[in-house]
Amino acid sequence: MYCFNCKFHLLFICKLLLQAKVTFMKFVCLTMIVLLFSYAEKHDEKSQKALWESEIMTVEKSFNDMAQQDGLAKAFEHFAAEDGAIKRGKKVIIGKNAIRTYYEKDAIPGETLEWSPSFVDVSASGDMAYTYGNYTYKYIDSAGTKKESTGVFHTVWKR
Repeated sequence: MYCFNCKFHLLFICKLLLQAKVTFMKFVCLTMIVLLFSYAEKHDEKSQKALWESEIMTVEKSFNDMAQQDGLAKAFEHFAAEDGAIKRGKKVIIGKNAIRTYYEKDAIPGETLEWSPSFVDVSASGDMAYTYGNYTYKYIDSAGTKKESTGVFHTVWKR
């Protein structure tokens, strides 16, 4: 993006051109300047948004990797915000420590979670984002039977 001073300079140039005797070439130059600045601002916004989206996808992949390597409790503890919330069944668990405790208490040896976002969107200011995608939860029950549960997850990110 360009700074406020650049917008001020553009307005100043436009005012000078309009005060002068307007010719077709001055009008064309003025139009080109306005279009150039508009394109540059939009291009910078799209580039920044793409960077933020890539950052979120990287964090989602890191969560997936940690959940598989270190377990669900550690992954959620590491990535959840202090005031983060998750819904489990009919219950909402609020706070990083409560989330960690929930997963520690219900941990099943050998359980794994595979998590892959298929969509990400980031606000224009970059302070909020959300993702969704598919997950696969695998574990072995008390009878030794392999179990698998699949579904869709949704995550909200806040800077």
